[in-house]
Amino acid sequence: MTVRRIGSGGLFWLGLFAATWALSAYSFQIYKALDARWVIRFPKGWQLPLERRISDFLDWLVDSASFYFFSFKDLTRAIAAVIEAPYQFLRNLLIEGFVSGQGDSAVQIAPSLSWIAVIVTIAAIAHYARDIWLATLVGLCFLYLAVFGQWDSAMITLASVLIAVPIGAAGGLMLGIAAFRVPLVERILRPVLDLMQTVPVFAYLVPILILFGFGPVAALVATVIYAMPPMVRITIVSLRAVPPEIAEAGRMAGCTRRQMMWKVLVPAATPSLMVGVNQVIMLTLNMVIIASMIGAGGLGFDVLSSLRRLDIGGGIEAGLAIVVMAIALDRASQAFADRTMRHAPGGNILQRHPWTGTVVLVIAATLILGRFLPAVQSYPEALTVTTGPVWSQAMEWINVNFFDTFEAIKTFILQWLLLPVKKFFAGIPWAWGIIATGLAAWRVGGWRLGLLAALLMGFIAANGLWAKAMVTIYLCGVSVFLATLIGIPLGIWAAERPGAGRVILGIMDTLQTLPSFVYLIPVVMLFRVGDFSAMVAVILYALAPAVRYAAHGLRAVPPELIEAGLVSGCTRRQLLWRIKLPLATPHLLLGLNQTIMLALSMLVITALVGTRDLGQEVYIALTKANAGQGIVAGLAVAFIAITADRILSALAEGQRRRLGLT
Repeated sequence: MTVRRIGSGGLFWLGLFAATWALSAYSFQIYKALDARWVIRFPKGWQLPLERRISDFLDWLVDSASFYFFSFKDLTRAIAAVIEAPYQFLRNLLIEGFVSGQGDSAVQIAPSLSWIAVIVTIAAIAHYARDIWLATLVGLCFLYLAVFGQWDSAMITLASVLIAVPIGAAGGLMLGIAAFRVPLVERILRPVLDLMQTVPVFAYLVPILILFGFGPVAALVATVIYAMPPMVRITIVSLRAVPPEIAEAGRMAGCTRRQMMWKVLVPAATPSLMVGVNQVIMLTLNMVIIASMIGAGGLGFDVLSSLRRLDIGGGIEAGLAIVVMAIALDRASQAFADRTMRHAPGGNILQRHPWTGTVVLVIAATLILGRFLPAVQSYPEALTVTTGPVWSQAMEWINVNFFDTFEAIKTFILQWLLLPVKKFFAGIPWAWGIIATGLAAWRVGGWRLGLLAALLMGFIAANGLWAKAMVTIYLCGVSVFLATLIGIPLGIWAAERPGAGRVILGIMDTLQTLPSFVYLIPVVMLFRVGDFSAMVAVILYALAPAVRYAAHGLRAVPPELIEAGLVSGCTRRQLLWRIKLPLATPHLLLGLNQTIMLALSMLVITALVGTRDLGQEVYIALTKANAGQGIVAGLAVAFIAITADRILSALAEGQRRRLGLT
């Protein structure tokens, strides 16, 4: 019985691992015995010339491509002009003021909105969305930006957000509606969205830089591409989730197809669609640092320049400013998602909309008073507070007092975990790696998934990136393993103890709003550059999904099953291990999936701290403006992510079927 049970699944995985370990351990000896270098390295003569072809295509597109009466360069300039005009208007409105003329002859026509007017306006919007408590929170968040000297950079970032979010949300909504109406469009969009969400941002910064040049417009285009996919997916899901009786009522009322969409389905799905808008906002804010590398400016540039100078205090201070802005915009957008229609009071326009009147009066008053009292227009520099030295001193104190402890931990993990795992993956011959991945995917999801996984890994080998891909998989694998090892117990604790859950999930909220670059600064200061620093940064960044999905999965266990366990005499421990965790397995696998996605996206950024993987390849391509190299390396990262996603999704679906949850 035991042999049969092992043979049904465990024997396959045991044999696959044993074969992989043996070939990894003895691949060099096999190469020497056969005198065949191709055993460990894909033959150079067989490699695809994809990198050169992509670079040549983009050069042709920029220099020679034309369409009847205009060239491709004219098209990109037109797109840039359409984006730049409202962006510059918002910059003028929020921070720079409106001027006439250029250089020394420039004359200011009107000042920008004062810091007081901006805070009152954003607080009024928050009050409209929910209540006075949200208005207070949002107002205090923006006051923080002024008090801590981050106002100018924050307004530049806010201008970028106010342009990128509407474009990303509207574009995602349109594409989602098209996919909802036409199944063919959805089938075409699905792999495109997969690539948009898994290709590292650095990879498509290079072609965007070539097409649009260095500056805020290129940064905005990259931000929109990065932030749009969740809106498309949520739009499709939200429209399909509209109750059939609502759609039937629309048809009975004689609605046309257009009216059905815009007057029935979209309004009914608005709360869910606002969740998509919230995701666009958060991804836009997460992108501001990366976009600053191609000219976005703002808080992102402050964090990036602090990282380059290893200025721990300045980097954390600017990073916290992004977090504060993210909290304010996140809470406001969530409030709009939950908002219900309210009965408007009677009376004139000021009585019906008191906050609107207040905002207009404050703007007018500050415009007038600002001419005589500079402190009304701009927050007084003498009253600003800085915490930079505090953070720097705290980091120095930790380094001085705990250096030996950190060094011992680092040495132990390097010696007993990182280096052995790295050696294992580095030794896997490319041919067997492709076959083993295909077999694993076939076992989990059938021959189609197996073929897809083998082809995607074959693409990596055929472009000469196998060795760097193995380093990426090793770093991602170790980081995800440790994040899961930490995250699942925390998720169980959060689910079992509501008080602890509020604290734990609150910390996860903070970790998710911190920009990815912010993690690198303290990690480098404590552990210096290298694989260990990269692993710590990835664990911190990717921890949240493991915790959240574990907590959600345990809370989603049907109460009647728990009641049945209690009636059967199960202890608290038995309830957890024999009922809750098995039923939560699909959620745990989805959490693992999301942890891998976040880990891969962070690994590209950790190239800045000395990793030698695909992320470094993408970053080098960005510094050299080599579009072909960046796109091919980015696709390699994306294909690893897609392979992991499909395998884990198939595992989760199989577990649901076994548990009878489908």
